[in-house]
Amino acid sequence: MAAPRKPVRIWVDGCFDGMHYGHANALRQAKLMGDVLVVGVHSDAEIERNKGPTVMREDERYAAVRACKWVDEVVEDAPYLTRVEFLDKYDCDFCVHGDDVTTMADGSDCYHEVKAAGRYRECKRTEGISTTDLVERMLFLKNNPLLAGSSLDYKRPQAFAVHDTEEKLRLFANNRKPQVGVDRIVYVGGAFDMFHPGHIEFLKGARQQGTFLIAGIYSDENVSLTRHSKYPIMNLHERALSVLACRYVDDIVLDAPVAPTLDFLEQHHIDVVCNTTFASAASPDQDVFRAAKDAGKYCEIENPVPHASSDAIVTRILDNHLKYEERNRRKAAKAALEAQLEAASRQ
Repeated sequence: MAAPRKPVRIWVDGCFDGMHYGHANALRQAKLMGDVLVVGVHSDAEIERNKGPTVMREDERYAAVRACKWVDEVVEDAPYLTRVEFLDKYDCDFCVHGDDVTTMADGSDCYHEVKAAGRYRECKRTEGISTTDLVERMLFLKNNPLLAGSSLDYKRPQAFAVHDTEEKLRLFANNRKPQVGVDRIVYVGGAFDMFHPGHIEFLKGARQQGTFLIAGIYSDENVSLTRHSKYPIMNLHERALSVLACRYVDDIVLDAPVAPTLDFLEQHHIDVVCNTTFASAASPDQDVFRAAKDAGKYCEIENPVPHASSDAIVTRILDNHLKYEERNRRKAAKAALEAQLEAASRQ
């Protein structure tokens, strides 16, 4: 009898700062190349030395990567320079990175050693999204707040550009669990803007109330109505992709109603509705969960990280906007150098 095939173990490392669907898409692509995905996440100090200040703290970034459904193992405080000995330490066959060059503080390629050893693979970088872009969106809104009736393009078409979104939604949902008749179906609704550990812990708690979790994603218009001039930072499809990448979510509903009706609950065979802290677009006197309460389907979930919110993240960034603007200037200069290195490597 032939010996069983050794599982192919893949190493991916990165900052995963402001974890978004671009990060998740890279992890999805990497997982397709093997069996076990091991993800190394750099510490705040390591990123500060090589790139600049982080948007999210390291504990927040570790939690976000652990919640991604394509990740099997997380290694905290991974070094910025990817070395063969580190791949060997975690029994990884090769390393995967996007098709762009990432450099150390001195301009050298972070992956030169594993490339030379033939233990490097590439995946396609996701266009139209980056942590730098998200920071720029927030900084823009600080100086250009939305007014009543304002267009949701924020005068920034890049913020709402949709790059093959329907295909990405299909790919992100490809391995979702099928709903079966014996499932206890849980529903949550929300904006899920700037997907963060507060969202993750809420979804984790909601999933524990049943066996199948559906997340309703509010439209851009409803988010803007309820959160006013600062939101949404990410558009409906961007927010949906972030939610679909979460291991606790089984399915989503796009453009979900802020106040789910009994018809909505019956249509989706929902057994329990878990409360979010999202502000209602309706009158303060209107209970958006009235239908669920009347049907005996309402449940409140205590969030163990109530301090984690989109507001807190945006406030943190805006309070330090000069630091992040300097970071973005440094990153632009570094990106120009990386482009030169990439062009030279392909000649």
